Amino acid sequence: QVQFVESGGALKQPGGSLRLSCAASGSISSFYVMGWYRQAPGKSRELVATRTSDSRTTYADSVKGRFTIARDNAKNTLYLQMNNLKPADTAVYYCNTVPLDDKLWGQGTQVTVSS
Repeated sequence: QVQFVESGGALKQPGGSLRLSCAASGSISSFYVMGWYRQAPGKSRELVATRTSDSRTTYADSVKGRFTIARDNAKNTLYLQMNNLKPADTAVYYCNTVPLDDKLWGQGTQVTVSS
């Protein structure tokens, strides 16, 4: 069973940028849709971006125009480029399939946006 390992989170000031990575232990090419999710303290989990294997993308309104999702099936890796970060982006970020598979959650990567 594939496992996901997220990385790239950090403490950034508002307006900064980050690139998150999600490395899979096996092939992701069989997953038609993959996505980035986030969960802030005290809030429910939110799907922020999705990308299909044929490169169609969707974004939550809150990140549209600032985040870009990419996937490299050859490297079995999913990426999230995050620009113009806002304090509201503070959360633990996870990758998973869409719809999600509870067996595939990784440890997540913490993104904190604060001045």
